[in-house]
Amino acid sequence: METFERLVSSLNGLVWGLPMLVLILGTGLYLMLGLRLMPLRNIGRAFTMLLAGRRGEGEGDISPFQALMTSLSATIGTGNIAGVATAIALGGPGALFWMWCTALVGMATKYAEAVCAVHYRERDANGDFCGGPMYYIKNGLPSHWRWLAVAFALFGAIAGFGIGNSVQANSVADALDSSFGIDPRITGFCLLVAVAAVVLGGVRRIAEVAGVLVPLMAALYLIAGLIIIIGSLGELPAVIALVFESAFTGTAATGGFAGAAVWAAIRFGVARGIFSNEAGLGSAPIAHAAAKTDSPVGQGMVAMLGTFIDTLIVCSITGFVILLSGAWTSGENGAALSAAAFDQLLPGGQYVVSIGLVLFAFTTILGWSYYCERCVVYLFGVKAELPFRLLWVAAVPLGALANLELIWLVADTLNAMMALPNLIALLLLSPVVFRLTREYRATNRA
Repeated sequence: METFERLVSSLNGLVWGLPMLVLILGTGLYLMLGLRLMPLRNIGRAFTMLLAGRRGEGEGDISPFQALMTSLSATIGTGNIAGVATAIALGGPGALFWMWCTALVGMATKYAEAVCAVHYRERDANGDFCGGPMYYIKNGLPSHWRWLAVAFALFGAIAGFGIGNSVQANSVADALDSSFGIDPRITGFCLLVAVAAVVLGGVRRIAEVAGVLVPLMAALYLIAGLIIIIGSLGELPAVIALVFESAFTGTAATGGFAGAAVWAAIRFGVARGIFSNEAGLGSAPIAHAAAKTDSPVGQGMVAMLGTFIDTLIVCSITGFVILLSGAWTSGENGAALSAAAFDQLLPGGQYVVSIGLVLFAFTTILGWSYYCERCVVYLFGVKAELPFRLLWVAAVPLGALANLELIWLVADTLNAMMALPNLIALLLLSPVVFRLTREYRATNRA
C-alpha cells in the first residue's frame, strides 16, 4: 500500500505540475484572445441573459438558470473555504491575485466548454439530453480521437466518487463534529437520506434543489463576509495592495507563516483556483448540455458566469476575510484558517464557516452525481443509471466515516487527468467556437 501511495503521489505531482498549469492557463488565454476578450466585455450582458431567460427557450431538460446553478452546486464547495485558505497559507497573500488571473482566463475556457457541449449534444435512449467533453470529442473530432472521450468518461466516473462524494461527505462530518459535536455516524446517515431524496430523482430534481439552495447558501455566506469587510473597510486598500505586491515579490516570513516565493504564490494560487472553479476540467459543460436553449453561444455566456461567481466573488470574500483578520500568519491551514478568520472578526463566525462548508459540500455531492452519471451512461448506456445512483448514495456514509488521505490523492490525480482530454478537444475545436461566436454576433447586429 505504501508503494502504491508513493506512486500515486509522484503521479499527482506530475499531472498537477508546471506543464499542466501552463496548459490550463495557456488554453484559457488562447481562447480569450481568439474570442477578442468577448467574455470579459460581456459580463453584464451575460447576467442580463441569465435573469431574462430563467425558463429557457428551446429544447432541453432544465432551464439555463438551473444549468448554471447545477454547475455551481458542484463548483462552489470546499475549494471556496478550505482551498482559498490553503492557497494563502502556502503561497502567501499573492496567491489570491493568481486565483483571480486563473478565473479571468478561465471564463473563456468555461464559455468554450459550454458552447461545444450544447453544439454537439445528443439524446440518450431515454430521450434525455447529454453532452460534455466525451460527446464533443465523439461528435466534433475525427474518429481517431474517440479514445479521448472514453478516457475522460473513465477518469470522471472514478474521480467523482472521491472528490465529489467521499471527500465532501467527510468535510461535512468533520465540520459538524468540530463545531457542534455531532457524531459522524449520525451525519453519514442523514446525508445518505438527503442525497438519496435528490439524486434518485435525476437531473430535474437536482436542478430544482440547486436552483433554490445554491443562491441561498451563496447569499448567506457573502452577506456574512461583506459584513466583516464593510466593518474593516479602512484596512481594505492595504490588504489589496499586499495581494498585488506579494504576487510579484513573494512574502517574507512573519508569525507562523514560513514565507513564500513568487513561484509558490503562482503555483498554489493557480492550482487552488482551478480546483475551485473547475475551468478546463470539463465537468461544468455536462450540466450546461442539458439546458433548454437553441443557442450554444447564449448558454456559453451563461456558463462563464460560473467562474466569475465562484472565484472572483465567493473566493475573494474568503480571501479578504482571512487577510483582514491577520489569521493567515498564525500557521493555521485549510478550513481551520477560514474559521479562525471569520470568528476573529464576526461573533460566531466559525459557525458561519461550518454551516457554509456543510451546504457547499452537500450541493457538490449533488452536482457531481450528475457529472459522474453522464460519464457512466456514456460508457455503459442508460441501463447503468439506477445502479450508479444507488452506488453513489451508498458511498456517502462510507466517506463520512473513512480516512480519506489516499482517496483524496487518487481523486485529485484523476481530476487532473480529466482535464487533459478536455483541453486537447477545446484547442482542436476552437475554430468552431470562434465561428459560432462570430455568427452569433453577426445575427444579433442584424
